Amino acid sequence: MKKLALTFASASLISIYANAATVSIRADEWFPMNGEPGAAKPGFMIELAERVFGDAGHTVDYKLMPWERALDSVRKGDFDCVVGAYKDDAPDFVFPEQHWGLDNTAFYVKEGSNWTFNGYDSLLTQKVAVINGYAYGEEFDQLVANNPQVFQGIGGNDALEKNIKKLKAGRVDVLVESPSVLAAKMKDMGVSGFKRAGDMGEPSKMYIACSPARESSKDYVELVDEGTAKLRASGELEQIMSNYGMSDWK
Repeated sequence: MKKLALTFASASLISIYANAATVSIRADEWFPMNGEPGAAKPGFMIELAERVFGDAGHTVDYKLMPWERALDSVRKGDFDCVVGAYKDDAPDFVFPEQHWGLDNTAFYVKEGSNWTFNGYDSLLTQKVAVINGYAYGEEFDQLVANNPQVFQGIGGNDALEKNIKKLKAGRVDVLVESPSVLAAKMKDMGVSGFKRAGDMGEPSKMYIACSPARESSKDYVELVDEGTAKLRASGELEQIMSNYGMSDWK
């Protein structure tokens, strides 16, 4: 009986590893969602991905690249997935049913500024820092495209850091960013002196989203749905979120 059980166990392991794959994930740094590859805290979305895909016998290859290039590369099928995506970022991508958190977008100014957000027209008298390739919402994205003299877009892995430095130096008047992401980056940089001057709208759902060019994407998002439910039921999802000072979004 023991020998038979061992035989079945060995067959099971062989089956898992025969189907094992490396799931490649690319994104720009957007901590606490995703941070430095290999760090003790690589971001809660990376930890979720490692657990979900690891439990299915896969490994995760996670690296940073500018957001626009990450979207383009995954769209073409060079890599499997991105993390921290809104559906507006890449509506053609393959999305799971389960989202991985909620995020909202806010406007920040230097302390001492009298400006407050009062509708999109109120931005047109300011110099506003944004990040190229981000989907802020259809109406806002169109506003950015129509007013290049107002909105200063920047790309690269260090885009947020550069925008923080620009606001600190007074080269822009307003910075547009996720509150949790900005707080984490300012803490990391040792920067203070900003205040929140208004919010863009209601929170948006964030996802891991996979390539429309790869047949494996459908399987991967099914693993995300199943794995997320299991991690929530076991309490492991809450434990991962608590490591980042956050809680389960549900």
